[in-house]
Amino acid sequence: MEPIKINDYRTHKISDTDVIHRIHAGEKELYEILLRRNNQKLYRVIRGYINDQKEIEDIMQNTYLKAYEKLHQFKHNSLFSTWLIRIGINEALARLKIKGKYTNLDLHSSENSTYKDLILEVPDAEQLNPEKKMIRKEANQILERTIDQLDIKYRTVYILREIEGMSISEISDCLDITTSNVKVRLHRAKDMIRQELYELSLDTDIFEFGFNKCDNLVEKVMRAI
Repeated sequence: MEPIKINDYRTHKISDTDVIHRIHAGEKELYEILLRRNNQKLYRVIRGYINDQKEIEDIMQNTYLKAYEKLHQFKHNSLFSTWLIRIGINEALARLKIKGKYTNLDLHSSENSTYKDLILEVPDAEQLNPEKKMIRKEANQILERTIDQLDIKYRTVYILREIEGMSISEISDCLDITTSNVKVRLHRAKDMIRQELYELSLDTDIFEFGFNKCDNLVEKVMRAI
């Protein structure tokens, strides 16, 4: 059997299925490939439930350990990432239950609404000059704070679809809800985010010329006169 380099996960030279088969055959070191392929996605999903870096990393670690223990239960009729995310979500919800923050949360409830395919666009980060990169970073921070304000059931769907690019059917499998409910929640999440960003745009404190900007300009002018 051809040896696998861990860096192969970057170029997808080997499928998740092949990696799993070889782990079962005794090459447990290859589990690192699955971790590296899914770290970003799993982090963002759990971040949708819990906003604490230490707890997120702890939940991610528990998720990977449970996934490894139950790897023999994984059925290859779905993506490994989908199966892993289900475990991660359950771990996050269990943590919320312990903290008493999940008593009234219903992620599986049915919702009826008309879905419209709305898109929230964020500027492309490529080829940006330093000033534009700073603006992009600040815009991302504002967007992150806005997403954090959503209810968990909307926030999770938004992250899975708009940030991780998962399909509607994959999200449906992960959350155990219908594709219609996924579409409804995605529409509502986008609607709430758009409304929040619009209200922020009306804030008169935005682009305020004060503090260091004001001091620097005053100093320059006074030196020139």
